Amino acid sequence: MDPWRYSTEGISVALRVTPRGGRDDIDGIETLANGRSVVKVRVRAIAEGGEANRAVTELLAKALGVPKRCVRVLSGTTSRHKQIAVDGDPTKLGEALRKLTAAKPD
Repeated sequence: MDPWRYSTEGISVALRVTPRGGRDDIDGIETLANGRSVVKVRVRAIAEGGEANRAVTELLAKALGVPKRCVRVLSGTTSRHKQIAVDGDPTKLGEALRKLTAAKPD
């Protein structure tokens, strides 16, 4: 099951964020112990003063080709597990996420 849900405004994405991850990148999809799927994201920023949240929203906006104002944290501002809303065409956003999270060849 995809770690994102479609709505009329866009999509909401479940993330697991690794702050100070060495680079800003989307690492694919992971299944948590509870069976939920999340998109793994790493950012260089530290998890202080909203720095990591800002880095995550900027990374997703750039990766999905939407303005930064279209990406916001719905829940989990102080947690590694976040729900992010992305406004835009849900079909296009879902396709873009599917490409971004596809298994990368080694």
